[in-house]
Amino acid sequence: MAIAGAFMVPHPPLIVHEIGRGQEKGIQTTIDAYLQVAREIAELKPETLVISSPHSVMYADYFHISPGASATGNFGQFGAPEVTFKTDYDETLVKAICSETEKEKIPAGTKGERDKSLDHATMVPMYFINKFYTDYRLVRIGLSGLSFREHYRFGQCIAKAVEKTGRRVVYVASGDLSHVLKEDGPYGFRQDGPLYDERIMDVMGKADFTRLMEFDPDFCENAAECGHRSFVIMAGVLDRTAVKTEVLSHEGPFGVGYGICTYKPCGPDGSRNFLEQYELSEKKSIADHKKKEDEYVALARSTAEIYIRSGKIPKVTGGYVVCDDDSFKGWHLSQDMLDRQAGTFVSIHKEGQLRGCIGTISATKSTVAEEIIHNAISASTQDPRFPPVSPDELDILVYSVDVLGPTEKISSCEELDVKKYGVIVTKGYRRGLLLPNLETVNTVKEQIDIACRKGGIAPAEKPDLERFEVVRHY
Repeated sequence: MAIAGAFMVPHPPLIVHEIGRGQEKGIQTTIDAYLQVAREIAELKPETLVISSPHSVMYADYFHISPGASATGNFGQFGAPEVTFKTDYDETLVKAICSETEKEKIPAGTKGERDKSLDHATMVPMYFINKFYTDYRLVRIGLSGLSFREHYRFGQCIAKAVEKTGRRVVYVASGDLSHVLKEDGPYGFRQDGPLYDERIMDVMGKADFTRLMEFDPDFCENAAECGHRSFVIMAGVLDRTAVKTEVLSHEGPFGVGYGICTYKPCGPDGSRNFLEQYELSEKKSIADHKKKEDEYVALARSTAEIYIRSGKIPKVTGGYVVCDDDSFKGWHLSQDMLDRQAGTFVSIHKEGQLRGCIGTISATKSTVAEEIIHNAISASTQDPRFPPVSPDELDILVYSVDVLGPTEKISSCEELDVKKYGVIVTKGYRRGLLLPNLETVNTVKEQIDIACRKGGIAPAEKPDLERFEVVRHY
């Protein structure tokens, strides 16, 4: 078995004695578990250590693999420059991983390195491992802003490369859990923090890796986790592999969660094809969702699909929506869609992540139906934050439509409610809008700040405020 073992570990610099200077005793359970991991790795005697690090180079749409023959680093930024590291990279395995990702059309490689130095999420595991074993080469993997599904696929490519090179490899998924567990912690408290820690430890403790990809990215962001994608890559590395799992520790006394689990490969197991299971579940979920879509969402979806596949645009005529396209059957529109004028926003999500969102604050068309058609095309092809939706994505997209009510000027932010009202901020010709009831927006201050950023307005400029209500269609 080329993958000799896999380990989920945290990376708090404080855990290093030369940095903590006694404070590390507050997480002694984690230290003891880390030492056990280091001993187990020493017993496995890997030729290569592969570490996925949340603090290596990270791009939104690319997995960075550290290039070159070697790298160095130290804990100088944490007040311990005397703790130094030097490691040789496994260039042969790096090349093999790049070859596999190229075959699978996964954006990954060694380009774009911004800092050659080892990062602390790599050095903290090495600090403990090196106490017992140093006869290894390293492959350092960065995370990306791509979906959890792509991180799993990336892990599968790593496993294939390991198999082809015949390397004896230990995989280390470096990552802390939630950073918002306690009010007196460095990042404060959010209720999603403890929920994330409880859920992720249950998933990792059972090695039930399908569930890793079912986490809502907004929930993960609100919980302020940093290791989730690292864990997903490791899950991909262990695809179709039976494992013996052990939870060694979980604690968060300083407001940040630290979890340690070990995974001992026990041979092939075709039933642990977690990505395939997840994709089948997603397809069924989206198919069920489509059956429940009302005419607002169905019109947005149909418009985007027709336009992206054929370049044709549905039209509203005689109470019907029609299109000169064989795949579009058309249907009779309700009077509400024909009689009303209103601004609308069309939002598109893919695998839980935003894929496009564009809308109009007030009506620009003669009917709500025409407003939706216009904004569905814009959201799927003209959102400057994303490339245009491609035809092969259409079957896995989820749509929602917000129909805006009239705007109302307000004199104070106290008249806002993030769940009930959207906000418009205006300063001169600059204007920003944020819809209500968004999962990652919990306070009025956050709502106004985000709307100001979208409008290029500094909050200190005290913009004029307007509020509005929406009817959201799923």
